[in-house]
Amino acid sequence: MSFQSFGFLAFLLVTVSVCLGLARRDRRLAAKVLTLGCLAFYIIGGGWAAFLALAAGLAVSAAAVRYLTAPDIRVRAEGDGPAACARPRTASRRRRCVMLAAAWHVGVLAVFKYTGFVTGGRFSLGWVPLGLSFFTFQQLWLLKEAYGGGFCPGEGDSLILYAFFFPSVASGPILKPQAFFPQLHGERFLHPEGRDLAAGCYAIAWGMVKKVLLADNLGAVADNGWARPDQLSAPAAWLVILAYTLQLYFDFSGYCDVAAGCARLLGLRLPVNFDSPYRSLSIGEFWKRWHITLTSFLRECLYFPLGGSRRGTARTCLNILAVFLVSGLWHGAGWTFLAWGGLHGLGQIVERLWGKGRERLPRLLRWCATFAFVNLAWVFFRAPSLSGAVTLLQSAFLGGFRPPEKWLMEGVFPKEAAAVGVLLPALAPWVDLLLGLALFGGGMAAVLWPRNTAQRMEDFRPAPWRAAVLGLLTAWSVLSFTGVATFIYSNF
Repeated sequence: MSFQSFGFLAFLLVTVSVCLGLARRDRRLAAKVLTLGCLAFYIIGGGWAAFLALAAGLAVSAAAVRYLTAPDIRVRAEGDGPAACARPRTASRRRRCVMLAAAWHVGVLAVFKYTGFVTGGRFSLGWVPLGLSFFTFQQLWLLKEAYGGGFCPGEGDSLILYAFFFPSVASGPILKPQAFFPQLHGERFLHPEGRDLAAGCYAIAWGMVKKVLLADNLGAVADNGWARPDQLSAPAAWLVILAYTLQLYFDFSGYCDVAAGCARLLGLRLPVNFDSPYRSLSIGEFWKRWHITLTSFLRECLYFPLGGSRRGTARTCLNILAVFLVSGLWHGAGWTFLAWGGLHGLGQIVERLWGKGRERLPRLLRWCATFAFVNLAWVFFRAPSLSGAVTLLQSAFLGGFRPPEKWLMEGVFPKEAAAVGVLLPALAPWVDLLLGLALFGGGMAAVLWPRNTAQRMEDFRPAPWRAAVLGLLTAWSVLSFTGVATFIYSNF
């Protein structure tokens, strides 16, 4: 069930109304109803086969967590009779348990997502359960925390709700157990304050605007350019690169805004996943701001276990590269994703070796270099193949300086463009230029704005003018639902 649909809005309204109403009498019952609603949401969106695949993984996690966090198991030594001495569960058994459970999750992810890649396309299951990549990393995080003592399930801690929580099940954020379970015992769970409800509606509205009005129209430019990369002039190619850079941000950021808003309506807070990443002055800072929960997971569950930065410069650089190659492969089974991850890994290594000398450069120069690098790396993320990425980059640097092709703007605000042509025929020849300036100018202003949605939610204050503006934009978004594409990260 897509967030940008009338069905989802109806589901959200019914779920929130029923759960908050029941919570006034019995919060435990309301939590169970919410859990059932989350399961229904996933089955409707992912299907029964996908649900059963994830449910099997959850059963493995639940059994492992129960073993890892239960009181010491005491067993009777063989042949000693009634006076048998008892021995506690050993560290090796606990380690074996967590390794087997982790192997199950990684194995399932590998079979569904990477069989085709590993076999060169000769064998492939042809489909991947909805949200499997996010589910896998979240379950691995749960196992790590249970093994290390950072999480011990208590009464009212529902592993089902944690795994299938409908705002985050499809595309994250990846929830660390300590960021979710304590809230289930908080006063605001299913008892949100008025400010929570207002902030939740605000975030949902902005998420819809980002996705429907910005991401999808920028996506039309990117798709048009990628359909004919060898025919682009240099300005057009750079416009296509920038269009995808902005599309990806507004698509994923919009999803996270909607997810955070839905959770806030239920009295829960999801971790911030984006903190204005395109304002970063380095690649390292970019990854502290982009997909923050993924960065945290990889740092805690992969980089630190590999040794982090404790084993010398060479080993540190190797660990960084390994982490980013895994990040690339997690996003997609293909050489282009590995190239994208490798580029970011090499970028971080260069910055680390450069040291503090880079910080003496002017801030504007550091921002330009970082933003240009991120744009170029996204080319490999979007490209259908490595050769396709090279073709677009050739156009960007060797395509000549003629004006962008007119067909590049096809599909951008099509209804609005037609309306302008009818109501203001004098502007018809300029409508593509005006829409392009508004789209790219508005997009760059939004990603560089000093306060993002997550920051505004923290001290949100309703105001009539804000409600009026957001109401108009939301209505525009809802009326544009037809033909809206699915969220990009739902494919990962």
